[in-house]
Amino acid sequence: MFIRQLTYLIALDKFRHYSRAAEHCGVSQPALSMAIRQLEDELGLPIVRRNRRVFGLTEEGQRVLVWARQTVAALDGLRQEASFSQAVAGGTLSVSVMPPALQITPLLIERLRAFIPSLRVEVSVAPNAKIIHDLKERRIQMGLVYLDQVPQTDVFETHELYSEQHFFITSEKVQASRRDAYDWSDVGKQPLCLLGKEMRSRQIVDQCFKNIGVEPTVFLETNSLELLYAELLSGRSAGILPLGALPTDRSRLNIMRMKQCPALGVGIVRLAQPVQTALMIKSWELACDLCLGDTLES
Repeated sequence: MFIRQLTYLIALDKFRHYSRAAEHCGVSQPALSMAIRQLEDELGLPIVRRNRRVFGLTEEGQRVLVWARQTVAALDGLRQEASFSQAVAGGTLSVSVMPPALQITPLLIERLRAFIPSLRVEVSVAPNAKIIHDLKERRIQMGLVYLDQVPQTDVFETHELYSEQHFFITSEKVQASRRDAYDWSDVGKQPLCLLGKEMRSRQIVDQCFKNIGVEPTVFLETNSLELLYAELLSGRSAGILPLGALPTDRSRLNIMRMKQCPALGVGIVRLAQPVQTALMIKSWELACDLCLGDTLES
């Protein structure tokens, strides 16, 4: 068994297509297909379903895939450790971020690159549940999530970066009375655009309305922050967004704090492992030292 066979299997699962997986791995399709068949012969297990039009792995193949990811991740860690034995100079870090915390991502990358100039950061955006799943599957190395969504086991290590707050937002075109904070009963009367219901931030908002017996009028719900910002700027709808999702350019928006909203912790999460690579140790240390409170609200 060779590491390349495991790498091919991971690519095949990612792209769900032999040609695209082969192109990604820099080999011909026949070479990749033969390597997968050799892996099946060596293990004595069927890994790929070949009697269906839609690609998929067998049940045995799914279990092999988990081991393949663990093995390749361990090898990558060994290579990084060897490269960074004297000093952390570069490497690749894969991070997944929930949409309500997107504003933090540039700040995190800036801090990491300041201390590790040659670092290559791969960033994906996903809901909390998928981030936790991808960490377990070793698809990513670090996540940025609501910490109450992280299972309370010794599998994960977490660090809180800030306490969540929610804000009522309108376009400057809308005449909104300035207050220190808005009541949920007042906001519930407004036409609203909100994040999608599968998002933890939206669930917090819905619960706040439910607590006071108000059914909000929602005209738009989406997971695209760009679309939400456009709707807010149009003046057609108001919005409620968490601190980490507030736009950088706030010059054309009225932004006011919401009263009586749960202050959930937002932070980073990674797999708890007895041995971490030098890159992961340094990246985690830098991320934990990220100061966000004043930066996010300014």
